[in-house]
Amino acid sequence: MHYYRYSNPEISCWYKYLLFSYNIIFWLAGVAFLAAGLWAWSEKGVLSDLTKVTRLHGFDPVVLVLVVGGVMFVLGFAGCVGALRENICLLKFFCGAIVLIFTLELAAAVLAFLFQDWVRDRFKEFFENNIKSYRDDIDLQNLIDSLQKINHCCGAQGPDDWDLNIYFNCSSESKSREKCGVPFSCCIPDPAQKVVNTQCGYDIRAQKKNQWDNLIFTKGCIPALEAWLPRNIYIVAGAFIAISLLQIFGIFLARSLISDIEVVKAGHLF
Repeated sequence: MHYYRYSNPEISCWYKYLLFSYNIIFWLAGVAFLAAGLWAWSEKGVLSDLTKVTRLHGFDPVVLVLVVGGVMFVLGFAGCVGALRENICLLKFFCGAIVLIFTLELAAAVLAFLFQDWVRDRFKEFFENNIKSYRDDIDLQNLIDSLQKINHCCGAQGPDDWDLNIYFNCSSESKSREKCGVPFSCCIPDPAQKVVNTQCGYDIRAQKKNQWDNLIFTKGCIPALEAWLPRNIYIVAGAFIAISLLQIFGIFLARSLISDIEVVKAGHLF
């Protein structure tokens, strides 16, 4: 008489610990984002007075950092604990959330391509609203300055957009020293200068427009970004594909581990 030995189903250690490693990186990145965001808020005094968040009319970059960090922290924690404890509920939550994020990213990319004029108008409106709040928040100020310096641009459509800000407005009622000027990030840098001249934009727009070209960037940031995108389409596409592949890999690991756990549990019933 011959006896046949049937091997019991087992949970793959590869899937389990790959998913744990994947999520521990995710979770640590979330912790770093949250720490950076909370530190920035503490420096601005927001943690001692949370009403400051509602008083800012423009976009606070720290909010985005905290939201991204919070999402990464929660998903990383769910993935880590779900993988180690072989918890199907946590794994399904992690997998479903990644699928939702991936779907939203794909939908946003397709809609942005199909409705380019609408996206351009919304971005122009967003940029102009933040020009108004340029001096209200140091992080927003640094973000706009970086955008203008990197892209060699000034304002949404041009330097005159800075009339929207009460400090740079050219109206006769303005008492600001920056009246009829632009931020220093609009100035064409002088290679001979070792120290950044933060007053280089003073009174620039009070001069004739034909003199601006030698002193400041005259192209708006929206046209500059529109010109940048076609030149760097392969970099943008590569970044999008890399992020998508990482998400798909995470979904694959989670689904594979869920399947293994369900098979093992089903085997215990017989």
